[in-house]
Amino acid sequence: MDWDKLQYFLFVARHGTLARAAAALHVDATTVSRRVSALEAALQQTLFERTPTGFVLTAAGRALVPHAEAMAAAAARIHMAPDGGSALSGQLRVSVSEGFGNSFIAPRLGGFVAAHPELEIDLVASSGFLNPSRREADMAILLARPRKGPLITRKLSDYSLGLYAPAARPDWHDAVEAAPLSRAAIPVIGYIPDILYAPELDYLGEIEPGLRANIRSSSILAQRRMIAGGAGIGVLPCFLAAGDPALVRVRPAQTIARAFWLALHRDVAPQPRIRAFIDWLDAEVRESRGLLVPV
Repeated sequence: MDWDKLQYFLFVARHGTLARAAAALHVDATTVSRRVSALEAALQQTLFERTPTGFVLTAAGRALVPHAEAMAAAAARIHMAPDGGSALSGQLRVSVSEGFGNSFIAPRLGGFVAAHPELEIDLVASSGFLNPSRREADMAILLARPRKGPLITRKLSDYSLGLYAPAARPDWHDAVEAAPLSRAAIPVIGYIPDILYAPELDYLGEIEPGLRANIRSSSILAQRRMIAGGAGIGVLPCFLAAGDPALVRVRPAQTIARAFWLALHRDVAPQPRIRAFIDWLDAEVRESRGLLVPV
């Protein structure tokens, strides 16, 4: 089996289009198309269905993916630096929630990048998740444990959320401590219910039964800015609000508990770049336990 052609196949399987695969490989799309077609001809199988929106794996293509992943893992192990350490290369795509990706992983990522300069890292930090089962990402950090799919899953960390108010409104702080929010005539900030991307984010009822937001956003970063800017009071992850002088936690005894779950396709789990990132992330989470779950 020609590993060179398999690499091109694997990148198209991961990215879904010739253009994105070519960009990741630093070649032109024509080269990618030619290599994939040559592999199909050699195997006498159609590996992708060509659609107007991209390349979709056929049954034969899906069957080939784990073998290609295994060869990629073997190639990564062979590629050793002169000092005996692993010279990790290739692409690593991590899907993560917007708040954790932007406020926890992104500020700490410099150390991992410096240790593995040949890796290409895609941090997909957004409202919603890519699916490791469908190989949209190498791994995902989710708000709930997946219940199906060929995945390896485990809890990454617990985290806490609390009720926050703008520091510039001490009158709101007192009002929230003295009466229910529903009677305090203070705007409540939260998610848009009909486009909530995970049920674990439907937590206002844990502050007060029946509590609803009247200022809403699909972005937790936007919610944080709205609260800090004085638009209202809302729930934020403690790691997201920590250290912001424009925010004050109110009702500090009232805590909402949630967890982050790590999920990756079992075929990519042995790959050195995957193991290296997970080991690094575990270490960062251990060192920041007090930030994620304040006492």
